[in-house]
Amino acid sequence: MADAGGECCLDNNCRGIHTEGVTSSTSGLRDHLGYWLRRLSDEVHGRFERELAEHDVTVSQWAVLITLYRGDATTTREVARYMDIDAGAVSRLVDRLAAKGLMTREPDPASRRTLRLVLTDAGRDLAPKLAEIADRNDAHFFAGLEPVQRRQLENWIRHLVGETHPQSPTPPSL
Repeated sequence: MADAGGECCLDNNCRGIHTEGVTSSTSGLRDHLGYWLRRLSDEVHGRFERELAEHDVTVSQWAVLITLYRGDATTTREVARYMDIDAGAVSRLVDRLAAKGLMTREPDPASRRTLRLVLTDAGRDLAPKLAEIADRNDAHFFAGLEPVQRRQLENWIRHLVGETHPQSPTPPSL
């Protein structure tokens, strides 16, 4: 459907609502689970990012810090695999964290070619504080769920992203 000038609403000349070809069975934006998952993710991530900014740390940097703090990985490659991101991205995150004095790279005594990622005292002190912020952020968004519902939601999400084996009983939340 076009306006009298033959223009489409894309050029902002049309004031009408175009419904040509749209049926009652055509799904809308809010009919898609992906839309709601993205909105939730954006809100959870955004609030967490703002809280972490007070400590000059991003969500991605927190993920590296907590992964090292918990001992879930000790090298760039292991962190990349654990976080399911590119090793180059991890290396850049490690560079930023090292520049902030939160971690170092040290030679692995078992392999001269491997560098272990090690938290400094400042990194070890900061990681649990940031984990508390993560926990509070999750509590803020998921307080309306019973513990069993929260575990079910987490299990369904893990299933949908293809992770069938939890890496720990209580994984860190991003």
